[in-house]
Amino acid sequence: MAVAVVTDSTAYLPAAVGDGTLTVVPLHIVLGGVSGREGVDVTPAEVAVALTARRVSVTTSQPTPAEFKQVYDHLFAAGVDGVVSVHLAGALSGTLGSAAIAAKQAAGPVEVVDSCSAAMGVGFPALAAARAAAEGRDLKGVREAALSTISRTSTFFYVDTLEHLRRGGRINAASALVGTALAVKPLLEVSAGGISMRDKVRTAARALDRLVALAVQASGDGPVEVAVHHLAAAERAGSVAAALRERLGDRLCELYTSEVGAVVAAHVGPGLAGIVVHRLPEPDQSLLPG
Repeated sequence: MAVAVVTDSTAYLPAAVGDGTLTVVPLHIVLGGVSGREGVDVTPAEVAVALTARRVSVTTSQPTPAEFKQVYDHLFAAGVDGVVSVHLAGALSGTLGSAAIAAKQAAGPVEVVDSCSAAMGVGFPALAAARAAAEGRDLKGVREAALSTISRTSTFFYVDTLEHLRRGGRINAASALVGTALAVKPLLEVSAGGISMRDKVRTAARALDRLVALAVQASGDGPVEVAVHHLAAAERAGSVAAALRERLGDRLCELYTSEVGAVVAAHVGPGLAGIVVHRLPEPDQSLLPG
């Protein structure tokens, strides 16, 4: 391909769509002072156990600019003309910044794109960019494919407690205190501004029902593809997926289910249930027969 697409390990692409068309740069997870690469050296199960036991410190760090530059330069040496690099929201991680620094030093043109999201909120635009590259679009066209997908993607999630997000600095102490003091279950949304409280309910069961309702509302009236994520909560994810199939009906074109990786796991804790909705573009009527 003339244009290569790079993303990072927080995209959490299901195996069914991770077909080698993307280059994935891993973030780092540090367990008890020992650093490892997400998806290579550290599993989400190990992080879930560490967070539950509270005996081992868990932190994360972004790839360095040098790691990104090595990947970009390898792709240019292989013959690509340009790179589109789609990453975890800049409001949540320094990953985007590292990629931007490396882009200025790379051997060829690199367009860095902020997904304004996480998990398949990164994955859907990265996959759209990869499809555009496979179709032979130029650097601008591949970048636009990613940006267009981002504009049609919404990400919601539920966690049992806000404490892990507070510790990692991903949500402010005041918001975390409200959730704890009122004994409510938080529904959150990821956007360009970071993580915000979307709703609060009293029980986990109601929270999951409301999570599905938010996703259905965000889906609009047209066709969608949806990803359901979880951490150590496969049964929860299964219930959410079943509810989405029932509520969305024929409008649901694809439904992916996957466990989040170690980096997101470190910031949300066991029990996570998340939904990423990608509203598919309507077909161009001028191209239809008749």
